[in-house]
Amino acid sequence: MHTTGRNLPGLLGEARRWFEEALSQSLERSGEVPVSPPQIQLFAVLDEQGATVSELAQRTGVTRQTVHQAVHGLVDAGLLEQGPHPSSARQRLIRRTAEGERVHRRASALLEELEERLAERIGRGAVAALREALEAPWGEPPAVGPAPE
Repeated sequence: MHTTGRNLPGLLGEARRWFEEALSQSLERSGEVPVSPPQIQLFAVLDEQGATVSELAQRTGVTRQTVHQAVHGLVDAGLLEQGPHPSSARQRLIRRTAEGERVHRRASALLEELEERLAERIGRGAVAALREALEAPWGEPPAVGPAPE
């Protein structure tokens, strides 16, 4: 077993960046509108019902300002739209446009191809084990270390 001694969160972040960079390059190569990693992350957590900026910030773990910037870039690119929220006059609901849905389906297909390439590189068993570990319920994040006095 090869180990670098680096911590798991750092390795997971590096793996996510590998997929984001590969997806971004693949989308651009296939003639799609270029998207940044924050835009990819936002697009990935946006469901069919849509979401507010606050909900997207919570889902992605970034600030509302970062989400606002990503949303505006994707609106300008014609991939997202903002509309009235059905239960709040103060909030806007963010949804994919028809073009955004098409690009989302294309990105999903590309991610499947990238996962296949990864399996060719590190082995199908390794990818299956990684998927199994990441899909397992981890429970609530624990507090570790000495208890405060």
